[in-house]
Amino acid sequence: MPESKASGRWSEKEKNALLISLLVASGPPNWKQVKLPAGRSRMACQHIYFAAVKGAEGVELGDNKNSGAVKKRGPNKATASKAEGSTKRKRSETDLDVKNESEISDDGMHEVKKLKSDAEEDKGVKVEAEEANFSASLEMAGNASKRKTSPVNVMGRPSKIYKQDPYLSGAENGQPPAEDEQYIMEMDGEDRISLPPVAATADTAEWQATIEKVVRNVVSIHFCQTCSFDTDAAISSEATGFVVDAEKGYILTNRHVVGAGPFWGYCIFDNHEECDVYPVYRDPVHDFGILRFDPKAIKYMPLTALTLKPDLARVGVEIRVVGNDAGEKLSILSGVISRLDRNAPEYGEGYSDFNTNYIQAAAAASGGSSGSPVVNLDGHAVALQAGGRQDGAATDYFLPLDRPLRALECIRRGEAVPRGTIQTQWVIKPFDECRRLGLSSEWEAAIRKGFPKETGMLVAEIVLPEGPADQQLEEGDVLIKVNGELLTQFVRLDSILDTSVDKKVSLLVQRGGKDIEVELQVGDLHAITPDRFVTVAGGSFHNLSYQQARLYAIPVKGVYVCEAAGSFKFESTDSGWLIESVDQKKTPNLDAFIEVMSKIRDRARVVVTYKHVRDLHTLTTSIIYIDRHWSNKMRLAVRNDVTGVWDFTDLAEPLPAAPPVRCKADFARPDYVGHPAAADIIRSFVRVSCTMPLKLDGFPRARRVGFGLVINAEKGLVLVSRGIVPFDLCDLSLTIAESIIVEAKVVFLHPLANYAVIQYDPSLVDAPVQSAKLATEQIKQGAPTIFFGWNQNFRAVVTPTTVTDITTVAIPSNVSGPRYRAINLDAITVDTGLSAQCGSGVLVREDGTIEALWLNYLGERSPHSQKDVEYHLGLATPTLLPTLSQIQSDITPSLRILNVETSTVQMSQCRIMGVSESWINKVAEANPSRHQLFMVRKIDCAPPSGYDDQSLHEGDIILTLNDQLITRVTELDIMYDQEHLDALIVRRGEELRLRVPTIPTADLNTTRAVIFCGAVLHAPHHAVRQQISKLHSEVYVSVRTRGSPAYQYGLAPTNFITAVNDAPTPSLTEFVREVRKVDDNTYFRLRVVTFDNVPWVATMKKCEHYFPTLEFVREDGVWRKKAFGTEGDGVGGMGGVGGGVDEMTGMDEAG
Repeated sequence: MPESKASGRWSEKEKNALLISLLVASGPPNWKQVKLPAGRSRMACQHIYFAAVKGAEGVELGDNKNSGAVKKRGPNKATASKAEGSTKRKRSETDLDVKNESEISDDGMHEVKKLKSDAEEDKGVKVEAEEANFSASLEMAGNASKRKTSPVNVMGRPSKIYKQDPYLSGAENGQPPAEDEQYIMEMDGEDRISLPPVAATADTAEWQATIEKVVRNVVSIHFCQTCSFDTDAAISSEATGFVVDAEKGYILTNRHVVGAGPFWGYCIFDNHEECDVYPVYRDPVHDFGILRFDPKAIKYMPLTALTLKPDLARVGVEIRVVGNDAGEKLSILSGVISRLDRNAPEYGEGYSDFNTNYIQAAAAASGGSSGSPVVNLDGHAVALQAGGRQDGAATDYFLPLDRPLRALECIRRGEAVPRGTIQTQWVIKPFDECRRLGLSSEWEAAIRKGFPKETGMLVAEIVLPEGPADQQLEEGDVLIKVNGELLTQFVRLDSILDTSVDKKVSLLVQRGGKDIEVELQVGDLHAITPDRFVTVAGGSFHNLSYQQARLYAIPVKGVYVCEAAGSFKFESTDSGWLIESVDQKKTPNLDAFIEVMSKIRDRARVVVTYKHVRDLHTLTTSIIYIDRHWSNKMRLAVRNDVTGVWDFTDLAEPLPAAPPVRCKADFARPDYVGHPAAADIIRSFVRVSCTMPLKLDGFPRARRVGFGLVINAEKGLVLVSRGIVPFDLCDLSLTIAESIIVEAKVVFLHPLANYAVIQYDPSLVDAPVQSAKLATEQIKQGAPTIFFGWNQNFRAVVTPTTVTDITTVAIPSNVSGPRYRAINLDAITVDTGLSAQCGSGVLVREDGTIEALWLNYLGERSPHSQKDVEYHLGLATPTLLPTLSQIQSDITPSLRILNVETSTVQMSQCRIMGVSESWINKVAEANPSRHQLFMVRKIDCAPPSGYDDQSLHEGDIILTLNDQLITRVTELDIMYDQEHLDALIVRRGEELRLRVPTIPTADLNTTRAVIFCGAVLHAPHHAVRQQISKLHSEVYVSVRTRGSPAYQYGLAPTNFITAVNDAPTPSLTEFVREVRKVDDNTYFRLRVVTFDNVPWVATMKKCEHYFPTLEFVREDGVWRKKAFGTEGDGVGGMGGVGGGVDEMTGMDEAG
């Protein structure tokens, strides 16, 4: 159709007519069915449509608390970042920071609306946009970033609509789960894609007046769910609420915001006054909760409340959603109610509402808008924002306010909120489906006559086993009457059940065309909703909830592991386990579990049987090690709805460990034909299990298992990889001859060569353990050898092979989070595929002499898979002998090292860098097999005094040390016992003689750690010093707990804390002194520097109740845990040590 001259401008009427037509077309439009505005071509209409889609690209599905699944409306340019100032980026949070492309643009869209509204008021005329200008305005809105990128990890927060599948996570990770392994819940088929919203016409004067009144009642809620509980993981997030009682200080928000477990948070009003909030009610089923605040704390604005009017929610009513959309400042989204009878949305395996209808509208709210009021033109709240879709449809789901209003009235009167249940989930099904299920025409006629506006009825979806309705109701039953009353709505059903707790109700249902009448006992819904949990041995447990039971259609009974950590760190996943028995005793409920656990000794090994809620067909049996020394308290937490906090009680002191007993065993004798030496070397291996109660030094796991080599059976000395024993704050168990289990301790940790020496008590072992015979001569490239290793199934494998290469390597550093790695060593590779499968083993001669150890080396984290790379390489035994000789003589080695990382340079490079021909000839004579020298690739960070003129520089080529030509990495070992080395180097083409100092390694191991506000702090470990150019302080953030103040306020791993309230904190001693001056639940300032030298200031509120300050100190070779104030009040994260999901940059979340 040809366009007229006037058709270059689009009126709002034309645009709205086009959009309505597109809505009628449903989904991606069939343009042949679209009714085009008069005088408009199809091409022009498509231009308007695609501009609208581009302006509102990507809508979120699920709970809209600011949990990280942010929606995009178009690419966000860098201009906003420049306007706000330089963004504080840190290498430690490369994968955590909110990227500019993910900034929310809802505020930008409302900027367009506001600009139009202002122009209308000023000029008194309607503002019309050209097609191109209209499209450009939407693009501009999508690009307008309103805030600087937050240092807080937004993208990493758990989302209700992105559920982590633990079975996809890393090996010991229940973990991190790797955060990228997520899936999106499926939506009902009835949800059809609707048109994304576009910039609306300007609000009328009436709407503007309404919004001005409403915004004073809306608050932004910043909160932490401090530990995993029921369906919710520990998180820090933002959401919205609104005042519903200004006099008593009540705020209405979502249940998934308040959470089922411990909650800690505050709210910010429109004038940016702040006050603490405490939960007073969270509904067991429906998605609403009520918070309490102190009205007297708000001094600079009059407090008013929104009136709840659930009866005013009607189809076609224009509404506004006023809230903290996508974590941004207050935003206002417009929409129209399109239906009132939608079933409650399902958000996957987490919390989901049920047994209620939902209101549907197109408002396109985002993360952070959870709990926003949905208001009408009169300023009344008609619904509560709860969730939405993520698949591109601008569909939002609102909770009706009937039940929230009833709960609020009960709380106002100081009464409990009774909630009844028959443990049956109902859904709304249209009449046509009900007919197929057996609804008779007579009953349909009666229902339609009694409720002429109804289009469906309630049908039983899930009937829980062993519940009141079990064997009485069946799935597919169509509900006709309750207590003789025709019933089609959830509100009325809820009302009857809530007033009938501990009473009986009669139900009439139709099943296959037959009338079935049953009488059911109504149970107390609060009684099957957990309000307490116990923490013991690092794990947390409560009775199975109605929410979880409903999700899997299982009985509401059993002990549920809400935090599978510490001793109860089962494989595959962090939660979802049901404990069947402990120590051969049944644990049907939490009380029985507490009774059994109170009688188990520290360090005992007990049999545990358990099932997963996803697979009740499979009973798993494991033997676990009970830790009651690091996690020494058994603590019961009980919810207190009066105070809004959880009260803690100590249940039982730990029983001391039983004394060890000498045991007898013999080694299995595998028949390795042709390799008798390999068959005998098995007597020199022991299995090593290392459990770490606290994550230090950037190490990503909490438990490691491998094999160690016995180097002295008489003294019980075992050599093992530092990939298995990374530091000495750990519990070590050795399994000898697959029969005897003994405890061990760390004797020595080599700073560079990736091995540790541990020791057990040989008097406890009655078995023919054999000391390994270590070769004194270097193995050669091309030499034949026998590979003996332990595969992933802990089975011994053996094969003859050949040494393929011996080369100098440095294990790659983990860029996002420094952790121990081996450097300056010669690595051996062999010609067998078994070498890649085995992380522990040896290369052995025919006579049984061990020529090299086969070790696993922890490397970098892959940016693609988010998995840790492990290297399996050989280490020649002659390099170990001097150090091992001291240890076997009961001398603890006190090594000194050059604080440099070297790399090899070939002669062609040496010539270019200024090495003379005479030196090149000397290298060829000294090392005929490898013509190489060593260049200083990286030096450790300088001490506070800086380097002197005798220190090595990056780029120096080392010729000699103490007059010895250095062409092999093993020749650098002369540094171990020298305070200074006389070095001849080439620097910038000139030969220089230096007296280079070495540094002691005794100070490189961590000997003190402080847990504060959910963050683990210690001095920068060796890997940090290797990768950074300047140490800003000795207070380094190693790890933080999700749901903690450290997480909420953005204190990230790899940060350095330099001051507390402007008092310098150069070390942990000063830091502890200053934070002890800070009162609990009060703010303080931290001066922080990122790993990339960017300074910033964090404000943080102290929370000793959930995150008490603890200290781990190594004194006289023994680690001890100390508390400041009352020990262990907290349950969040690391408050109890080992009881939380923690977060490291580039590391597993729990492990």
